[in-house]
Amino acid sequence: MSNPDALLVDIAAMVESERSNQMPLTVVVPGAVITGRLAPERLWHERVAEVLAGSDHLKPFAALFTPATSDGGAEGDGVAPPSVRPTHLHLHVARILQGSFGLPHTGGMYRIAIADVSSWTVGDLSYSDQ
Repeated sequence: MSNPDALLVDIAAMVESERSNQMPLTVVVPGAVITGRLAPERLWHERVAEVLAGSDHLKPFAALFTPATSDGGAEGDGVAPPSVRPTHLHLHVARILQGSFGLPHTGGMYRIAIADVSSWTVGDLSYSDQ
């Protein structure tokens, strides 16, 4: 999308201001349908840093997601100030829907440019065998 959906930007801004991580959202981006919970950027960064820090091979990358070294935001806090409109969605417990499967099965962490979202719906889509 050349013009990000204003309502989607408003939803992302509300999640940022409320610090909520319970907003279920499904988005369509080029080549994928992704479903998960919209999280504040700071929380998303913290969770990614935790996962990376727990890996012997990926531990050095954790520093990129910690507030002291993240790019942007006010006074080096790692996130955009509240007055700045979000440009990205931060999903956790997220899955790429592929056929009748959600990958990864346990959910992952995805950062998606709002400008790349062609359609979206509130809710976490899943498949059922019944």
